[in-house]
Amino acid sequence: MANLTKKNKDDDFDSSTSAISEAARMPAMSLTMAWWAVCSAVFYIVVGATLALTYGARNALIGMALSVVVYGIVNSVMSRYAIRTGLSVALFSRVLFGSAGAALATLIFFATAMYYAVFEGSVIAVAANHLFPALTYKWAALIVVCYSVPLVFGSVQHWLDKFNGVLLPFYLFGLIAAVVLTTYEYGYNATWLDFGGSKEISTSGWWNCFVYYMGVWVLMMYTFDYARFGKRSDSTYHGRFNFGIPFYLLTFLVNGAIGIYLVASIPGLGPLTEVSVVFALLKLMGIWGLLFVWVTQSRINTANYYLATINMQAFFQKLVNINAPKFFWALVVGVCVYVMMMADVFSKLLQALAYQGIFVVAWVGVALAHIFSNRYEQLVGPDIEVRDAYVPTFNPGGLIAWLLGALAGFLLNSIHSNVSSFSAPATFLISLFAYSLLMRRAKREWFVAVPVAASSQAAFEGK
Repeated sequence: MANLTKKNKDDDFDSSTSAISEAARMPAMSLTMAWWAVCSAVFYIVVGATLALTYGARNALIGMALSVVVYGIVNSVMSRYAIRTGLSVALFSRVLFGSAGAALATLIFFATAMYYAVFEGSVIAVAANHLFPALTYKWAALIVVCYSVPLVFGSVQHWLDKFNGVLLPFYLFGLIAAVVLTTYEYGYNATWLDFGGSKEISTSGWWNCFVYYMGVWVLMMYTFDYARFGKRSDSTYHGRFNFGIPFYLLTFLVNGAIGIYLVASIPGLGPLTEVSVVFALLKLMGIWGLLFVWVTQSRINTANYYLATINMQAFFQKLVNINAPKFFWALVVGVCVYVMMMADVFSKLLQALAYQGIFVVAWVGVALAHIFSNRYEQLVGPDIEVRDAYVPTFNPGGLIAWLLGALAGFLLNSIHSNVSSFSAPATFLISLFAYSLLMRRAKREWFVAVPVAASSQAAFEGK
């Protein structure tokens, strides 16, 4: 059963194929330091500015504020369930979709985490190359990968919390310094709230900004794989603060507002990208700007590499029964990330992320419907069965709901009109309600299968 799964000696409890026992859980502040690495990507600064440029600063801020509330509520529910069960995304997906269906979920998860590692690592490499032209991009990228991979050799409990805890003050100081130096250099821009495509608040404007943030609902999966390290006695703290609204206030609203202010105040940025913002920071802060970029991107990449590693491990263990230790998969992730950093694949990665994002939103819908339902406990009991040999290959209820939601999302997303902005919300709602309806007719065999050996023994004894 989930709560009785023994420790994987090679993975120091980090394996996504093993539930985390209560004895292996982390103190509340240690898990906070490890998790809050996720808030410090330049990506969040640029997204806020980009949305303001397109829809207007006020609409962007409203969209961010709504996203803070929704993310906070959903992840509060997700984190409490992960803490209660100790399950990872890979194990929980076995319950939702069966063992084969779970493999697809882990594939989408580790691929998405790797793509983000490529983006964030490239930002550091480009910044280093810009400040030190003698250091070419390919060598800078190699250095980034070579120091990023060993960071996830250790466990969340014994290393990532300390590493990110030390860097957190530097990240916060860097954010404040960027605003102060921008104001000192260019003067306070009192009209920064008028920046962008529209100075008026409009429903379509803030709605499109809100929906954009649904494209990164992979953070719900990130939450799940981190929250399982929390102690049950700290469940309220983690649900309300660590994985709740306060975290997303900093991640989306504070980062986004700072991004809008910087872009509205700094002249001559050119086309708005992560790189253009980084160049502006380097111009303002010099070598300290590079240090700030290194801190922000290294912190977020500890999460990207770690989650890519453990979910790749789970995927290939199921697909080809490779039981290699975590450090081996961390090396594989590093090689894949470097190859993608060297290839001109960014446009393809963005397209892949858009499609994978629809599957992720559908996964969240199914996951929430399962968490809110008591049908599983009625059919199976209080213990959650996740052992591969005892879980059916496919769970028809979960797969139907997941694919229905994803199909609706793909269809709406392909329509080039205002209707496409409803693709992510429709995906979520269809998956959630479809699974809720199917659970009313769910059967025990959707969740629990009799192993072949056991059924053969029963048949033999029957003779």
